[in-house]
Amino acid sequence: MILTIDIGNTSIHMGIFDGPKLLKTWKLQSVRERTCDEYSLLIFGFFRAAHLQLENIDGAIISSVVPPLTPIFQTLCQQLFKVKALILGPGLKTGMPILYENPAEVGADRVAGAVAAYEKFGGPVIIVDLGTATTFDAVSAKGEYLGGAIAPGIQISAEALTVHTAKLPRIELSKPKRVIGRTTVASMHSGIYIGYIGLISHLVNEMKKELGTETKVVATGGFASWIASDVPVIDKVEPYLVLEGLKIIYERNKS
Repeated sequence: MILTIDIGNTSIHMGIFDGPKLLKTWKLQSVRERTCDEYSLLIFGFFRAAHLQLENIDGAIISSVVPPLTPIFQTLCQQLFKVKALILGPGLKTGMPILYENPAEVGADRVAGAVAAYEKFGGPVIIVDLGTATTFDAVSAKGEYLGGAIAPGIQISAEALTVHTAKLPRIELSKPKRVIGRTTVASMHSGIYIGYIGLISHLVNEMKKELGTETKVVATGGFASWIASDVPVIDKVEPYLVLEGLKIIYERNKS
């Protein structure tokens, strides 16, 4: 079994693959102040609840955009599973040329998502990751990572309204009943939800002009299932795309 770990700014996603099958997934908060022992205790509890044995883990791979947590999970893998985790970054074979001016700037999760999307759907393909940030990644027909766009995430935008205005309340994100809101909260729901549909649609359509009209669009990330059904440019929702990409990259490097 292979353990895949995607360390994001808000959440840490973990998945266990038994061969090609994604057997189990977990999600926990990214807390930089937690120690290796604290994370180990949480993960041990996950395994126990799922009736999985620690010794069945044969390998692990980590993608991380939170540098302080990377060595903690490296140590965790060595202590808990007795395996040396691969770290997605320079030096690891991805099978995908990175055409960014500085390839080291591309987030590891974006690379993993791009690898999985191209493996599953071919290219050209656009990956829309609706997480802490909303990222757009473009992969060419030849399987080259071309670059993309980064926008504030949906939750960040909602919180910014509350933090930087005197009278706007903190709200729970929800789909609006109509575009023209008749209360402050309804207006905020409309602006955030409908606004992000417009942001996603316009950016994807502009990227398609550069890639070609036959481009596939795949959505992933924590907010993908929530909003994707109302975004006509999104063809497919793949909630575990990054974990699947990590598994593919692990297999390309396991020797």
